[in-house]
Amino acid sequence: MTSAISTRGLSKRYKGVAAVDGLDLTVERGELYGFLGPNGAGKTTTIRMALGLIRPSGG
Repeated sequence: MTSAISTRGLSKRYKGVAAVDGLDLTVERGELYGFLGPNGAGKTTTIRMALGLIRPSGG
C-alpha cells in the first residue's frame, strides 16, 4: 500500500523549546487517524508541518 503521509524523526523547535520531537508516523492511503492530546502537545504543529504550512526543524 502507498503511504499518504510518512515522517521519520520529525521535529519542530521554537526558540529552543521542542514542540514536536522525533515523530515517526506513517499513514497509509485510506486509513483514518485522530490526534488526541493535551493543550501544547504539538498536535496543530504536526498537522501544519504535514500540510507544508510550516517548516520542520528536523526530520
